[in-house]
Amino acid sequence: MTAAPDPQPSWRKPAGIALILLLIAAWATIVVALSPWIGTWPVLVQGLFYLVAGIVWVLPLKPLLRWMELGRWRG
Repeated sequence: MTAAPDPQPSWRKPAGIALILLLIAAWATIVVALSPWIGTWPVLVQGLFYLVAGIVWVLPLKPLLRWMELGRWRG
């Protein structure tokens, strides 16, 4: 019985992690840049904006994580 050779590590995972960190930094920069205008809105509207902004950045992660694992953008 022979053991299967060890698979080579993929460069996609470190690249994907770097892209995720870049995405977070870019999104945070955009939201911070908008904060002077958002600060003039009513508090409840601000809260709703920040709630949505805190969730929306996650949307591009599914295809990015799929690419990191499988090497394709679409299922």
